[in-house]
Formats: sequence, structure tokens, C-alpha cells
Amino acid sequence: MSEHIVVPIQFKKVGKRYYFATNDLDLKINDFVVVETARGLELGIISDEAKKIDETEVISELKPVLRIASDHDLKRYEDNKAAAKDNYVICKRLIAEHGLDMKLLSAEYTLDRKKIVFYYTSEDRVDFRELVKDLASKIKTRIELRQVGERDGAKALGGIGFCGRELCCSTHLCEFDTISIKMAKNQKLSLNPTKITGVCGKLLCCIKYENKAYSDLQEGMPKIGSHVDTPNCKGCKVIDTDILNRAVKVSEENKIVSYDLDEINDRSSK
Repeated sequence: MSEHIVVPIQFKKVGKRYYFATNDLDLKINDFVVVETARGLELGIISDEAKKIDETEVISELKPVLRIASDHDLKRYEDNKAAAKDNYVICKRLIAEHGLDMKLLSAEYTLDRKKIVFYYTSEDRVDFRELVKDLASKIKTRIELRQVGERDGAKALGGIGFCGRELCCSTHLCEFDTISIKMAKNQKLSLNPTKITGVCGKLLCCIKYENKAYSDLQEGMPKIGSHVDTPNCKGCKVIDTDILNRAVKVSEENKIVSYDLDEINDRSSK
């Protein structure tokens, strides 16, 4: 079975990793390299050591690293960023002139400057054909407008969460996980939308951080509404549980009493 040597490459500081074949180049972590992507030529940074993978692990065309970035490539990249900022201002002004309901996030050139991509968010479908015509008359290159989700929008803009820290998505989360209300319920978090949604309007990514620990701690705990035996009561109804302190609250003779988990006998487990 054939093997490939690949390296993970990121195109943004906190971005998704994409794997490319090393192409027999001597590549190290933090090397800037030039690769060809679906967008065109791009400059990326190697984020980890090279590794071997089997042919069976390759699910799409494995493209090679074209070269280690030269001083010319690095200068061009910086020049492109400056030019993209100028064109971002132009695009934002034209969006306002056309009265389009879209929020422009950023503008990025490919390394060879054959294409510029404008990223935006919008709650609705946007007809930006006239906008593209106006942009094309001012920017002499191929233009692409790409709509991204609200979480990607927050990641691009950055900000401070209500915890007082920088947004996780813009500081260390390379990819987004699926977050559900069930996770919040599992941790007995307040279901008030203002408490469990981030600046993107979606459920907080951090809800998943401790979810597995809470799920593991649920093992052996009686379900709320079930009946248990305690030192003072047979068949008491479980009112609440405290999985972190391994305690169970039950109703005993019209009062709520708390017991350690090892003091009760869960009838449903028999």
C-alpha cells in the first residue's frame, strides 16, 4: 500500500488545517509556503510536523506544496493585503450605494492577484449582480463574493464574549463543532438565550468543552422523577441532582432533603 508524506497548512492565524503533499521539500513548522487551492495560488504557513498517511486516507486530490515562499512571495502577500484593504473600502461604499442588506467582513487577494474574494454575511439571499459590475469597473481582476455563516463572521471580526475573554473562534478554534441545546440541558445551564448564545447569535462554542465530563458524571446518577430509597424513606421521588457534588435531592414527607449518592439506592438500576 502506497504512502504519502503530508503537512498541515493554515491560511489564517486561527484557521482550518488543510493537508498538502510535501513534494520532497524540506519543510518545517512555521515555514511559509505557496500552494494552489480551489481559489488559486495562496500563501500558507505550516502548522505542524509532516506525517505519513496511507493511500486509503486520501479522500480527494492531494495537491503538492509548490515551493517555500521567497522574499518576493512574502512582499507580494503584504502588498496584496494593503490593496485588499483599499478595495474593501470601495466595496463597502458600493454596498451602501446599492442599498444591499449584507455585512462585508473582509477582502482577500489570491497570491497571484488574479482574483479577489469579498466575504460577507446576510440573513437573506442577496442579488449583487449590479454590485459586481460596479466593482469590476474599478477593480481590474476577477471578483468573487462569498457568503459565510454567522459564526464565520464573528471569527473574522473578533470581539469579546460576555465572559470577558476574546472570542474562542478568533483565538484558538480552528474548526466549529456542532453545539446543541441538549448539551446546555445536560450541564443544567440557563436556557435564557442571552446566557447561552454568543455574539454570532448561535449557541456558545464553549458549551461543548465540558459536555463529555458532565455526560460521564451522569453515569450512576438517578433520573429526575425516578424513585429511590434513602436512609429515611422508601421510594422517595428524585427532585434534583448535583452531579458535580455527587448529591441527590429527594422529597421526604413534604420537604426536600439532600443525600450523597452513595447514601441512596436507585430502584431503577435493579
